[in-house]
Amino acid sequence: MANVRIKRLVLAGLLAAMTAVALVALEANPASAQSICGPSYGSQPPTVISTDEVLPTASPSPSPSPSPCPTPTPTPTTTGADSSGNSIGGLANQRFNQMITNRVLGTVLLGVNEQVNCSDCISAFGSAGSFSAGIHGRKELTSNLSLLAGLAYTHYSEGGYSITSAPIGALALRYDFTDWGSSRPFFDIGTILTPWEKARYTRSYDTSLGPVSVTSSTNASNYAVYGRAGWISRVSPRDELAASIEVWQLWQRVSGSADNLVAFNPFDASVATGTDRTSLVKIGGQWTHLLSGNIETNINGGWVQSFAGHSGIVATVTGDGLVVPTIGNQGWFEYGGRLGFRVQKGWVVDLFANGTLGPQPVGNTIRGGVGLRINY
Repeated sequence: MANVRIKRLVLAGLLAAMTAVALVALEANPASAQSICGPSYGSQPPTVISTDEVLPTASPSPSPSPSPCPTPTPTPTTTGADSSGNSIGGLANQRFNQMITNRVLGTVLLGVNEQVNCSDCISAFGSAGSFSAGIHGRKELTSNLSLLAGLAYTHYSEGGYSITSAPIGALALRYDFTDWGSSRPFFDIGTILTPWEKARYTRSYDTSLGPVSVTSSTNASNYAVYGRAGWISRVSPRDELAASIEVWQLWQRVSGSADNLVAFNPFDASVATGTDRTSLVKIGGQWTHLLSGNIETNINGGWVQSFAGHSGIVATVTGDGLVVPTIGNQGWFEYGGRLGFRVQKGWVVDLFANGTLGPQPVGNTIRGGVGLRINY
């Protein structure tokens, strides 16, 4: 019986020892299964206590605590939508300048650098600054009524935009009261037409990651009508003075466009088809003087004031939505001049220049050229 009791005690002890080991294992596994980003207990695990007795635990070798999870670096937010939206106003200024430049080039075809009353003539010319080449002239229909007309092919650029393949035609009638004597009134009515032209506009804006410059390509057309009333005076056989007031209405039709593809353009824009327009009043004068039998000069100029301007731009800009710029009233000075050399009877070589003086968007410009005029 004693042997049986001893065996039972040994068996009970073994069972108790196995139970304690199992409890230690259950306590240790959850701790080791924690994520490396979870809390660390240091180099020593906690002691496991049994309900029956305290069992000593072997001290494991020290292990390094797991590193915390790295914090992800946020992607920087690109800013600059407001600057992109404001750049649409720059497009409106470019298109306003385009209307004025087209008109200035067209007035050369209407004899802006020539005297009001002269014989029938025809002139072939070419100019630089804004490339233009063409032909223009005048024909007396009656003793009082004259026809002025011209046609040119032009390329020009200014302030971020470029116009190519642009034919310009001009036509006007002038009524001069010649039967009133050497001092008399005169009247003009006419038009300038550019039915088709290729246009490229560039807009620039700033972002938090650097500047952006994008270009759009489209087609455009320009139309203008005007009326002019003035007074001419032949103060001497060599001098003609004239003063006048002009009223213009300008329209410019521009087809829709979108930014060209570039590597970085987070706030892109597209512009719908629209029509720009403005009205102008010009008060000016001119003087034509014959220096000698072979040299003649002309100077002309006037103040121009725009009013009732309207931009046809309706742009959709990423980050801003619809953007509709406005055009304020503008004022500037226009000038021109010509120096003619009579190489032989009825043949005149002309050097001429025309330009503008004023604030942007019209700005300070000058364009010069040479022509061969034949009087008949």
